[in-house]
Amino acid sequence: MGLFGKLFAALKKTKDNVATKLRMLFSKNKLGDEFYDELEEILIGADVSVTMAEEVVEQVKAEAIDGRIKDGDFVTDLLKDIMQDILDEAPMPEINYPCVIMLVGVNGVGKTTTIGKLAHYFTAKKKSVTVAAADTFRAAASDQLSVWADRAKVRIVKHEEGSDPSAVVYDAVSSAKAKKTDVVIIDTAGRLHVKDNLMNELKKMNRVVEREYPEASFYKFLVLDATTGQNAVSQARAFDGAVDLDGIVLTKLDGTAKGGFVISLCGDLHIPVIFVGTGEKMEDIALFNSEEFVEAIL
Repeated sequence: MGLFGKLFAALKKTKDNVATKLRMLFSKNKLGDEFYDELEEILIGADVSVTMAEEVVEQVKAEAIDGRIKDGDFVTDLLKDIMQDILDEAPMPEINYPCVIMLVGVNGVGKTTTIGKLAHYFTAKKKSVTVAAADTFRAAASDQLSVWADRAKVRIVKHEEGSDPSAVVYDAVSSAKAKKTDVVIIDTAGRLHVKDNLMNELKKMNRVVEREYPEASFYKFLVLDATTGQNAVSQARAFDGAVDLDGIVLTKLDGTAKGGFVISLCGDLHIPVIFVGTGEKMEDIALFNSEEFVEAIL
């Protein structure tokens, strides 16, 4: 199954939710404000933020031809164009080598699994990879990461449980510099975005990378569980404030009927989605494609 097929399957719940409601809307003999109010409600129901839903509907109003507002295909294509433009407002950074990628996020979003998939993604591109087990808080976290590192056939740098995460980061980037490694991927402990002390720990790791490896491109990616919907936007806002996020990695897209929150991430926060997980296997991760995403939800 190609990327589009995987993405389409992962977002089937969202597409079914939105498409059914749009069909019902187009079948009604409603025009004008009532039509647009219902269209806005459909978008909000798919977890597009209120602000973003209002903006999308205003653009539909501005571009729609009155006589074709009942034409479902016309309005759907118009929605696709508008949503894709919003997704593309947040440009995807080009990944340059050598690079350090630090993954952050709350507990349970799938950071460790994502690191395994990213390690496989880069090794498939013939890049050398080292993973840094900087989640020294959760019991057996480094052991779990070691399993993924072994499966992806990449090096791992780890310390004993309870060690200073920044010391792990220091050793990992020092090793990467010495061995001329292409990619360092840093695992971090899951943390609530409302805990200042934990967010300060992330800032410390951030400083270590910038100080010790300034010649490397440094990317901070937030891993988000797509099933959390609009709560993911508040998480992104808080983590962005702490470490200035470069992008988002989406997991568990197959478990949500409300994939519209991605429009809010890019439109409200101007943070691009970089990677999407499209299944459970090691190879089930791909670069985000705005056109394919929109096709998969509308």
